[in-house]
Amino acid sequence: MWLRTRCDLTFELEIETPFILMLRPRSGANQWVSREEYQVEPQVPVFEFTDRYGNLCQRLVAPPGPFAVRTVADLKVADEIDRALRAPFVKVQHLPDGVLCYLLPSRYCESDHFNEMATEISAGERLGYDQVAAIETWLRTTYRYAPGSTSSTLSAVEVNARQVAICRDLAHLGIALCRALSIPARMVVGYLHRLEPMDLHAWFEAYVGNRWYTFDATQTELHGGYVALGYGRDAADVAVFNQFGAIPIATLQRVQVELLRD
Repeated sequence: MWLRTRCDLTFELEIETPFILMLRPRSGANQWVSREEYQVEPQVPVFEFTDRYGNLCQRLVAPPGPFAVRTVADLKVADEIDRALRAPFVKVQHLPDGVLCYLLPSRYCESDHFNEMATEISAGERLGYDQVAAIETWLRTTYRYAPGSTSSTLSAVEVNARQVAICRDLAHLGIALCRALSIPARMVVGYLHRLEPMDLHAWFEAYVGNRWYTFDATQTELHGGYVALGYGRDAADVAVFNQFGAIPIATLQRVQVELLRD
């Protein structure tokens, strides 16, 4: 399907402020970007680089006062999400080098705390995809998905002590549980067509059967329409903006994902 994504961010800055942004989707196996608009107001020099995870990042220094970033992208994405029951577990010694970092505990995914829980949740499941599917189902039925219920970034340990969660929380806990089973898992941030309420979204991917598969405990049934902006070990790697120095007043004015055509 063809989608158009739109994201408007505004800031009120007291002093000159350096930013690193992650607002450009890149073309890859699951999405192809045909057109983009990227505007900053007031205009300042913007420099782009690719981070260690392959994400397109933009560096700039914003002046004091109001500052806005507006992006639009037309993309073709998959109509359906691939499912692969019985896709096998990949032994650590056979994993690609670039996947190994997604096995280790990280700032918000303390996987070394979840070995026993992960084993219990996935008991009796075929090693690999079926274990991750069991984790996804357990997350969906254990926690109440409540968008906007928290503004702070919680670690997997903190999420596990709560009854409600946002998309980022469920992704962190899902990632930690997968890594506890020696299944590489990573966070993805981006957009989802037909998400209610519309906002930036987070989900996770697990590496089984020699490729990455999408899992999202916030959705009763997975459908197409996922647009990825960034990949990383956890939320610390995939912030759509990082500022340095004084904390600005930031407002997410608009996130929009519309269907252009099937």
